[in-house]
Amino acid sequence: MASSSSSSMCASYSSVISRPFYKSQRQFAFFRTGKLGSVPDLGGRFRCMAGQTGFFTKLGRLIKEKAKSDVEKIFSGGFTKTRKNLAVIDELLLYWNLSDTDRVLDELEEALLVSDFGPKITIKIVENLREDILSGKLKSGTEIKEALKQNVLDLLTTKGRKTELQLGFRKPAVIMIVGVNGGGKTTSLGKLAYRLKKEGAKILMAAGDTFRAAAGDQLEIWAERTDCEIVRAESEKAKASSVLTQAVKKGKELGFDIVLCDTSGRLHTNYSLMEELISCKKAVSKVVAGAPNEILLVLDGTTGLNMLPQAREFNEVVGVTGLILTKLDGSARGGCVVSVVDELGIPVKFVGVGERVEDLQPFDAEAFVNAIFS
Repeated sequence: MASSSSSSMCASYSSVISRPFYKSQRQFAFFRTGKLGSVPDLGGRFRCMAGQTGFFTKLGRLIKEKAKSDVEKIFSGGFTKTRKNLAVIDELLLYWNLSDTDRVLDELEEALLVSDFGPKITIKIVENLREDILSGKLKSGTEIKEALKQNVLDLLTTKGRKTELQLGFRKPAVIMIVGVNGGGKTTSLGKLAYRLKKEGAKILMAAGDTFRAAAGDQLEIWAERTDCEIVRAESEKAKASSVLTQAVKKGKELGFDIVLCDTSGRLHTNYSLMEELISCKKAVSKVVAGAPNEILLVLDGTTGLNMLPQAREFNEVVGVTGLILTKLDGSARGGCVVSVVDELGIPVKFVGVGERVEDLQPFDAEAFVNAIFS
């Protein structure tokens, strides 16, 4: 198999084909998906060549540039409930006058708390506004609204600057996706694969969730849907770290740009499963120096501030480099985005604002602020 891998990469099949890595080792399988007779065009603007410099930098920039064109449209439709909670602010500020400052700021504080900005953030914002109003810097409701938006934007950009994927310079880049069960981890991986492949990257998925029986099947469906290759365990006893090791090796051998690694969903209080993440992290680093390049934690936006303990624990165990916040289209708690960034100093890389495959959107702080306060 190893000797014929390069030539077989040009072929594609009408159904998923299972092929073992080596004849003597059938614990893992390499799956290829695609349409009969078609060869996926992975060249595009960023044709992948071993040693091509700047590929990942260009890829990250292109993703953000292309997303910018429709990000405001998607964000404005994705934060309806949060925006509804905050709409009271416009009413408060419409007929604002200096004598009403305390009452208006008290109600503004309540609106922020209801949207899960959190007590610490809310007090900081309100006191900043109070100081500027009393000093005469803010003289109208319109100015107060703009100052409010600027306060929130400053909080997001000061501690969460690196919103682009940091993929290093070696191929393959390795991205581990972690999180609790039910947060949208595997779905987020599939949507991320779609976005990366759309921009010309050659993607290999690794089904590292060996704890949940259906997880491999779910990821395989995403591999077919996005026309990506996938590595998964054939044996039920395979360790997650072994699956990821084999996937990264395969990615290195066959010239993949990015290996997306799924992991078992776990409660942040389950320390034995959390330890497994450490093993996975160490395993891939032995194959590619500096890997994983990103460890993205998927958090359910509908849980609001309850996501903070999860984020703290995952960060302490594996060192989270970025966040994916899902289900924000159905959440009235959009303020939690600000709280998580301020509390942990971890940037939000992507947000999920819908069910469609393209609705995993690169996070844009300015568009987010405009969306929730529009």
